[in-house]
Amino acid sequence: MGGGTVKNWMHAERVSAMVMVCAGMLAAGCKSAPDLTRDHATSMIQANYAQAVPAPAVVVVNDLGMREGVTAKYWEGVKRYPNGYWADFKLTDDGKKLVKMASGGDTITWRPDGPNDPHYSVTLTTLAPVPLKPDQIGDVEDNGAGKVVSFTEVEDLSGLPSALQGIARNPGNTLTTQRQANFVLTNGAWTLQSVQ
Repeated sequence: MGGGTVKNWMHAERVSAMVMVCAGMLAAGCKSAPDLTRDHATSMIQANYAQAVPAPAVVVVNDLGMREGVTAKYWEGVKRYPNGYWADFKLTDDGKKLVKMASGGDTITWRPDGPNDPHYSVTLTTLAPVPLKPDQIGDVEDNGAGKVVSFTEVEDLSGLPSALQGIARNPGNTLTTQRQANFVLTNGAWTLQSVQ
């Protein structure tokens, strides 16, 4: 074997060894991402809501809601105006334990544009906080390097009295919002990055 052939052979051996080492390092460093199942995504979304501090609910009260509030004794009429459809209502002691006026005070000034105004409403806020919860969680979808899941965010009214729940479910109230959970790989595991 000539000197040139030995050198070529030794060079080929070194290159081969380097390729093997590099291939091994790549294989070790390029582990495939674990699967993000719908159940795992759901549990992370639910845990996120369980840790959140609940806030009071905003309740839009329409004409039907005003009548339901009188029946439930949350407020009572204290003054009716000559036009027959304007009125003042005062929060009762029971009502004051459940809701507050967005503008402050304890008197609801009912001033619709006409006797059958379908759009007029007043806004109250619950004193009790209302937690949010995820519902109707969709499938896990790829989003570039991450994953996304669409779901419905729901105001959980179960802690409120049934009459107030009914008022909060009347037209004009928004009890659900479409959301998207964004997941990213962190140290080889899927984590919830944000909810938007």
